[in-house]
Amino acid sequence: MTKNHIKPILLGILLFVTYSSNTQTEMNVKQYQKATFGSGCFWCSEAIFTRVKGVIDAVPGYAGGIEKNPSYDLICSGTTRYAEVTEVTFDPEEVSYVTLLRIFWETHDPTTLNRQGADSGPQYRSVIFYHDNEQRNTAENLKHELNQAMIWNNPIVTEISPLTNYYQAEEYHNDFYEKNPSNSYCNFVITPKVEKFEKVFKEQLK
Repeated sequence: MTKNHIKPILLGILLFVTYSSNTQTEMNVKQYQKATFGSGCFWCSEAIFTRVKGVIDAVPGYAGGIEKNPSYDLICSGTTRYAEVTEVTFDPEEVSYVTLLRIFWETHDPTTLNRQGADSGPQYRSVIFYHDNEQRNTAENLKHELNQAMIWNNPIVTEISPLTNYYQAEEYHNDFYEKNPSNSYCNFVITPKVEKFEKVFKEQLK
């Protein structure tokens, strides 16, 4: 076999390996899905969802407003339609969207309008930003079931809206609970929520 014949063969092998690798990478990416929840301060929800088995990543962010490139200071003013949210990337083979919804609803008070504890304003509203119609239908059906079950004394006021204008929050918000163990808000607000979650959803823990 001549060198001229070897080169095309090697090129063919290289292209096949590259194609196979890219295809496998695409398959790995496609198996993950995203869910976006607002349940008050995103430091709380991020701390909870990062502990869920099957969750690949949980990132604080802002969604639902109209201003471009919103900042934390702007969101905290309460003058925008943005909500503090956590974008959850998850493996549906390990954790279902329904399970994430149940964790979302049971780790905050979904019956208070624009308020979670001492945190008040539209940025702290209870909201599910769906990524497709399947998520919307699932969320609406479960919300109806929970209201019918009368788990809370008051009806659920959780907003269910399409995801619009999502922006990741500033870097210092990432892993805030883990990085600031002595912070008073972490100790008095986040820790009790995390402990409740770990007790109720112990089978979903990583």
